Amino acid sequence: MSQLKISLIKKYLKSPHKDIAQLLSLVLEKKLAWLIANDDYLLSKDEICALNALIKKRESGVPFAYLSGTKGFYHLDFKVTVDTLIPRPETEILIDIALDLFKQKPCDLLDLGTGSGIIAITLADKNPRWNITATDFSKPALEVAKKNAAHKITFRYGNWFEAVSDKTYDLIISNPPYIETNDPHLSQLNFEPKNALISGEDGLDDIRIIINNAPKYLNENGFLLLEHGYNQQPSIQKLLSNNFHNIQLFKDYNTVDRAVLAQLK
Repeated sequence: MSQLKISLIKKYLKSPHKDIAQLLSLVLEKKLAWLIANDDYLLSKDEICALNALIKKRESGVPFAYLSGTKGFYHLDFKVTVDTLIPRPETEILIDIALDLFKQKPCDLLDLGTGSGIIAITLADKNPRWNITATDFSKPALEVAKKNAAHKITFRYGNWFEAVSDKTYDLIISNPPYIETNDPHLSQLNFEPKNALISGEDGLDDIRIIINNAPKYLNENGFLLLEHGYNQQPSIQKLLSNNFHNIQLFKDYNTVDRAVLAQLK
């Protein structure tokens, strides 16, 4: 069926195009319930052209989040661009761990490699009194994070700890790059920034930098919380053992090893 010949919502909804309902919602600026209730709506020529352009991009592999420009995370919606990773539900475990760790206590927190700002901004929304600093070495990503922020957050530009040489924190949190250079799954991530994904042959180059330098930037009894790949917990435990104790391991909501929390000795 030619895309140009489709004009009714009901015909589009029956078509095999990927994410067609979401694409229709995006073009028509209507929710799914409206589409269903008005499935005899006839799209205009401009709407058909706009929709066909989105269909072409989506079927070429462009993630829907980059087409819509937004992605939900935890309880908020975030602007995303090709300069930032698309937020994933696996990362939400970091939010729960941090909230449980400090509950309603004050916290000086550092979010390393903030990207679109999902971790820092979500935690700032949950605890507006926390002092939160967020860094990234990508200026375009920092601009996206600043636009997403609704609470006071200190944003700093720089590579890992180079951005925060003058302060110490109660909690350092990071979702760093942790994919191996030759990981076969990278082919599924062609549209996302590779420098936010890949970290050396074993995927641990950036995690090593963070673990080795974190003690200088943590307050007494401070904590380090890291997201990591499904098979990296044993290696990360060894890296932490020199300067950290009370190491806790966490699985994500799909029961996959996903995060490590450790306290400075």
